Amino acid sequence: MAGPKVGEKRELSPPFSTLNLDKKRRSHSPRPENLSVGATKAQKKEAAQLSQKRQSKIAKKHKKKLTDIEPCSHDDVYWREVISLLGQDVVDTAIEEGTELKAPFDFLEELELEISRLSSNGEGLAIAPSPKRSWVVFVPFSLPGEKVKARVYRNARLHSFADFLSVERPNPVMRDMSRVRCKYFEKCGGCQYQMLSYETQLDLKRDVVVRAYETFSGLPSPLVPAVLPTAPSPLQYGYRTKITPHFDAPVKVSRRDKQKAKQPIEPFPEGKTIPIGFNKVGTREVLDIEECLIATPVINEALGPLRKSILEKLHTYKRGVSLLLRDSLPIPAEASDIALTAEEHVCVTDHRGKVLERVGDKLFQYNASSFFQNNNAVLVPLVEYVRNAIFPPNTEGSAHTLPTHLVDAYCGAGLFSIMLSPYFKKIAGIELSSESIAAATDNAELNKLPPGRVTFRSGDAAHIFAAVPEFPPTETAVIIDPPRKGCDENFLGQLLEFRSTTVVYVSCNVHTQARDVGILLKKSMEEVEKGVKAGKYVLESVRGFDLFPQTAHVESVAVLRLV
Repeated sequence: MAGPKVGEKRELSPPFSTLNLDKKRRSHSPRPENLSVGATKAQKKEAAQLSQKRQSKIAKKHKKKLTDIEPCSHDDVYWREVISLLGQDVVDTAIEEGTELKAPFDFLEELELEISRLSSNGEGLAIAPSPKRSWVVFVPFSLPGEKVKARVYRNARLHSFADFLSVERPNPVMRDMSRVRCKYFEKCGGCQYQMLSYETQLDLKRDVVVRAYETFSGLPSPLVPAVLPTAPSPLQYGYRTKITPHFDAPVKVSRRDKQKAKQPIEPFPEGKTIPIGFNKVGTREVLDIEECLIATPVINEALGPLRKSILEKLHTYKRGVSLLLRDSLPIPAEASDIALTAEEHVCVTDHRGKVLERVGDKLFQYNASSFFQNNNAVLVPLVEYVRNAIFPPNTEGSAHTLPTHLVDAYCGAGLFSIMLSPYFKKIAGIELSSESIAAATDNAELNKLPPGRVTFRSGDAAHIFAAVPEFPPTETAVIIDPPRKGCDENFLGQLLEFRSTTVVYVSCNVHTQARDVGILLKKSMEEVEKGVKAGKYVLESVRGFDLFPQTAHVESVAVLRLV
């Protein structure tokens, strides 16, 4: 079997014929395989040279793709895991020798591996067995100390990804398959940790936060406090209020045939169907899912009828579709009829529909396709934790000035602004999405907040502090809840210039959070040393929050204080 090229993947769809390629493009430059039998030596030489140049160009482009990694991206996290496991010296030597892209495995080669530890994304990490050279293999559903069988399906820079096949020697302390509730576990890419106790899941997520700050913050260990235990979710199953299963409609006609392309796909024969669900682990292939046990009951009740409806009219689809199922309270015709005590739930499947959600004693309405946290059960504990970070219980009666103003950056539909409105005189929320700002403004009215106490404005968070010149920095707290990419340098610079007394950074990506916190601390210290600004930021606490039990994902809250 020929060795795989770096980045080679398993074939998931039937190979297409090159006969349909544009003839002009095919004949643009001679290829050895396209030359006629009577081609001259000069023509053959030219074709061989062009082919070699073409392959060299492709190889360089692919190497650039694998080595030019965006900081804090998934690929960067994987690469840091590789360096951590192999050691910097081994990595440097491989790069110097030019062997970091030369995988020691055949494509689909089966291996027996010893798992050393878990990655930040929940895969088991193993070093290739002797006599293979130093190379890391990522294997899902495997645990530290286990011996597993795996099949390599993709190679990258000094590491490979493999399908989990079986456990040859389980970890008797951690693995308990009787805990697994889902029949799709080890096939579906949604959950990684169902075989673990919940306490173990929380411990592993704390380790992810610890490693993120060690790797991405650039801070010396004395400046990073001990990471607190991960805050648990009140629900470990049946918590997810939104799922987006999808399907790929089969292509039955050629797109080049315009007349046929207008015709719907023929109905499926009796007994035949198409998978509707989520991606299989490590692939783009759809796994048929009839229920999702981490989704709320009302979503699972609606999933069956929705699947049936899709299958009945599948022949009308010309392309794949992502479905939407979102847990909601019923929305009455009149807003005044909304009851805070209503327990009935419905499932919204229209992307253009509205969702109504209760968090504590507050209501939030937003567009079904827009962002809102997907685990309602943990939102009240999360907001309470943020409130206590801004108003520490032990500061009552002290000389410490408690904030009276709040800046809510990346405010979304107004979760923190509205939930914390009783504790501040003035709150300013800002969000790039005008749709979210409209929802936040409506939610302030829905919850009958005093006019003028909470205001929302659409715009780039990088310019938020220019919009609140009346907010005194010494009496203002700032909440940051950015997207996965974190904060840009412009925003961090303005935050440093504003110098609020307290910053609470809520993040769905602990790696970008660690990076941003490191920037804030280091730059504030540099400014103090230069005498430019009085007061530097210290990292008071870091704590993970488990918004997605049974998965490897952890969110994080960091509290910064000006001293």
